[in-house]
Amino acid sequence: MLRGNNPATVDGKGRLKIPAAFKTYLDENYGPDYYVTSLDGQFVRVYPFAEWRSIEEKLAAVPSMNKQRKKFLDRTNYWGQMAKMDSQGRILIPVLLRESAAMRGEVAVLGYLTYLDVWNNERYREHLEGEPLTDEDIEGLSNLGI
Repeated sequence: MLRGNNPATVDGKGRLKIPAAFKTYLDENYGPDYYVTSLDGQFVRVYPFAEWRSIEEKLAAVPSMNKQRKKFLDRTNYWGQMAKMDSQGRILIPVLLRESAAMRGEVAVLGYLTYLDVWNNERYREHLEGEPLTDEDIEGLSNLGI
């Protein structure tokens, strides 16, 4: 599983250097193909292509006029592109998304079990402060057995 925060760098050409802690797992379990997208353009989400395919298969089973399906695909298609990890462990972030998500220099790469989220460090701290963990959240996690 992909877990934790492993800082990384986005170079001047917009390539994210996948941290070694994640790269080993990704190489062993997925290979070089990825879908790079976002839900809102504030951060980058990197799906191993096998995981993205699983999402697409679930969406294909939903009626095409389903409002949530359309909203999700509108966003993930607008921000998204296929990417291939190069021999140095880098993945290109699409220009539109790179600019919107302020992807340059040092970034936070967070593991979310089956995908990675990449955030501008300052923006991520603001995100955490803006959405604090509440008593209701703790209760909900407890109800899930966590």
